[in-house]
Amino acid sequence: KKLRSPLHNYQLHHMIASQRNNIDSAGINLARIIAEYYPDCAVSFVDYHHHLTHAATACYSSSFTESACAVIDSFGENGSMGFYHFKDQRLHCLHETRGTGSIGFYYMKVTELCGFDWLKGEEWKVMGLAPYGKLNQELYKLLKSTISVQGFDCLHDSKNLFASIAALEQFKRHDQDPIAQAADLAFTGQYFFAELMSQLLQHLQQVTACKNLALAGGCALNSAFNGQIKDRTGFDQVFIPSAPADDGTALGAAWLALHDDQPALSLNTENKLLSPYLGSSIADEAVERLIQYNRALDIQHLPDSICEITAKLLAKGQLVGWIQGRAEYGPRALGNRSILADPRQAETKDKINQSIKFRESFRPFAPSVLHEHTDEFFEHYHESPYMDKTLRIRNAMRERIAAVCHVDGTGRLQTVKQQWNPRFYCLINSFYQQTQMPMLLNTSFNVMGKPLVHSLEDAVAVFLTTGLDALVVNDYLICKPRNE
Repeated sequence: KKLRSPLHNYQLHHMIASQRNNIDSAGINLARIIAEYYPDCAVSFVDYHHHLTHAATACYSSSFTESACAVIDSFGENGSMGFYHFKDQRLHCLHETRGTGSIGFYYMKVTELCGFDWLKGEEWKVMGLAPYGKLNQELYKLLKSTISVQGFDCLHDSKNLFASIAALEQFKRHDQDPIAQAADLAFTGQYFFAELMSQLLQHLQQVTACKNLALAGGCALNSAFNGQIKDRTGFDQVFIPSAPADDGTALGAAWLALHDDQPALSLNTENKLLSPYLGSSIADEAVERLIQYNRALDIQHLPDSICEITAKLLAKGQLVGWIQGRAEYGPRALGNRSILADPRQAETKDKINQSIKFRESFRPFAPSVLHEHTDEFFEHYHESPYMDKTLRIRNAMRERIAAVCHVDGTGRLQTVKQQWNPRFYCLINSFYQQTQMPMLLNTSFNVMGKPLVHSLEDAVAVFLTTGLDALVVNDYLICKPRNE
């Protein structure tokens, strides 16, 4: 059946199928595994609303005892947004939207108009390209005619919606067009996105009178806007979980189930941030097997000096793949599955994009910064533990950290504290002791279009087929043959 929508028909059917197709069978394999290992454990199935699970992930993983919470994405069961008040370990729903109005859908459309594929998650490219453009007033007026915010609701102009959306096609970048042609479109789309989000969050702050905000949903991954929230709304503190999109809803559902099962239990009583390091690990035994059968790679076990030696390699300009402990939960590399480099040389950015990531040159890299030194480099600094906020770099520092300074003078930083990641902190501190630079360039350990490395085989494959100079796995330093 043909569906009336500004989105392509196949995209709508894909989203509908993704939402509903597997609900009846979801969890069956998990139940079987639990029964195998814990035969005396009774397993029951509980359903929670999509946006409520987002809110639970954001609020229960934060350090807040009270906060406002906004969940903004493409769509849930009945709408695209939910707004909550969190206090005393309880979530109270203030408003859930209904209908087709969706800021997430809006950004998908902008992504498509720029010539990128939102089904592949290429909204990142819009954010990276936007600073190269400028505001297009004609496009801005047209975008404003398609969607607006009123209170907690996102509305469409029912009379002229399809005419306005059809008119947007004149701005579309086609495959044969250079990417730079979409820069003004990306800038204008991001600019209007920030306006819409600001209106919603301002209203939420006025309704709740809270100074703390927990933000979740796919739109919470827009780090370019996240860094502006404090300046554009009445919130003083902003928390975004490490997995604010749909990958984080499983954790939220688990928290809700625990709360329902044991309502007297106090969750996160110490008000600590949830560790993002919840994924797979690579055992030392895997590296020992590689040593046993290796005939080419130079592998050293350096348990007492791995941070100092790695920092020395980075200070020499080498590019290092860095694997420690458990992988990150969420889309950002936060020092356990990272590709690292010296942030001081501008050419490092192009070198990584061309020889390792194999991606577009306009995409920036993130600085991972020791918390004690962040205020030296960033204006109006506030914590960004999960690389979730883009902040303005001080003018005097932009040339000093050219590899992580985007064209508009910003950087999507990761705050690094010793208690959050002792090994990564030790590495950056060792680099600081050698160079007087308390940060490293940090990007995810993968190539474009491929998932994060999760096994030693994955890591070695990327190491040998890219321009990486060294690979560190736990306490092991792996280098290529000297004749390469």
